[in-house]
Amino acid sequence: MKISFYVLSESKAQDFLGFICQLTQTALNKSTQSLLILIEDDAALLSALNEALWTQEATSFIPHQYLLDADTDINHKTLAPILLSSYMPANFKGMVLNTTIYPVNTFMAATNNAQPTRVLELIKPDATSVQEGRHKYKSYQQLGYELTHFNV
Repeated sequence: MKISFYVLSESKAQDFLGFICQLTQTALNKSTQSLLILIEDDAALLSALNEALWTQEATSFIPHQYLLDADTDINHKTLAPILLSSYMPANFKGMVLNTTIYPVNTFMAATNNAQPTRVLELIKPDATSVQEGRHKYKSYQQLGYELTHFNV
């Protein structure tokens, strides 16, 4: 699995939702795979991101849907290309944009058969986010994943 770390500049971090929308639109344009945006169990962030995805550009929106029930069996053919969730759905095969403090592999229980093809990690320019990013990097490195990083 390929893991890309995006180390955000101060200006990108100040427009965190805007950057997520920008990265989401780029992924949507470059791939036919679904993109799962993993979010902590945070109703305010989920609501703000939902609004941002609907209003990213004045003339368009980024098609997405919530995955609310972890027990729901997903059908990839009927899903929106962008998914918002606080869990990794069973049998998920696609890209993951991880906004949580945990490495993606912690969401992949042995029985759910999720196989993300790529993970996008966002690192804000504050001490806590940098420390969490280092922890994730070491975790992925130990698992032998291909790691890249970009300063944006």
